[in-house]
Amino acid sequence: MKKIAICLALGLGLAPTVVSAQVTIQMDKLTCADITAMAPGDQDMVAAWMSGWYNQKLGYTQVDLMAFRQNKANIMKYCADHPKDQLMGVIQASVNQMQKKQ
Repeated sequence: MKKIAICLALGLGLAPTVVSAQVTIQMDKLTCADITAMAPGDQDMVAAWMSGWYNQKLGYTQVDLMAFRQNKANIMKYCADHPKDQLMGVIQASVNQMQKKQ
């Protein structure tokens, strides 16, 4: 019995481990269809990354979480109706529109 336990322990120790694959997203190629097809957690991650990118470009150093949520919801709603549009183009147009209002 001890031999079986030792063999089992060695076998499990030598078994290949599951490694999560690294996923790379080329942001300038991302379409609205791509973002709407993602799992909600992945959508949140992409939205946060894009928010950081555009806020940095505009020189903002603070994050308004309420505005972030509203902006994400607006972009997702637009993307649901325009799946072929490039996500960065949609966000840039939204940023341009917000800047005109200021």
